[in-house]
Amino acid sequence: MLNIPNTITLLRIVAVPFFLSLLVEGSYRAALVVFLAAGISDGIDGAIARLTDARTQLGAHLDPLADKLLLVSAFVALAVLELMPVQLMIIVIMRDIVILGGYVTNAVITGRPMEMKPSAWGKATTFLQILTVVVVLVRQADVIAIEPLVLPVIYALTAAACFVSGAGYVIDGIRWYNAVTAQDPKHTS
Repeated sequence: MLNIPNTITLLRIVAVPFFLSLLVEGSYRAALVVFLAAGISDGIDGAIARLTDARTQLGAHLDPLADKLLLVSAFVALAVLELMPVQLMIIVIMRDIVILGGYVTNAVITGRPMEMKPSAWGKATTFLQILTVVVVLVRQADVIAIEPLVLPVIYALTAAACFVSGAGYVIDGIRWYNAVTAQDPKHTS
């Protein structure tokens, strides 16, 4: 069902190509504005959905997709443009691949989808990923001066959070799989 929160989420998805075009053109201030607007819209659509009891299955799938699409696109583009280390981009993408791969593998093997709930580490990782993109864009747009040592610290914190949260999701997936197969042993291999 397409309601106001879902429409806002779709607009966030539509904003991704504009954001990427602005990055490629070197329009870092405009890219920063689009990125921040997309981030703010994420909070707005969630608040509207909760306050108006307008949560839908479509929204439950679209919202994290929009978030991942924007963040992963930002990391890829910034790395390709050599504005951040390629290694950080790889860590961010590999974390998401491992989490998604574990989710799909568990669902295929057990025939039951695993309920995905963001962990505290997962939320911290998302925050650090957003902060990383914002700081890189602020620095490139020359909005405020960023000390040269700030970026390596943010990169290291983001990479560490990716490893810790990714490991946490893997452990949760293994626990979930073990619990499901203990209840229904025909799914063990």
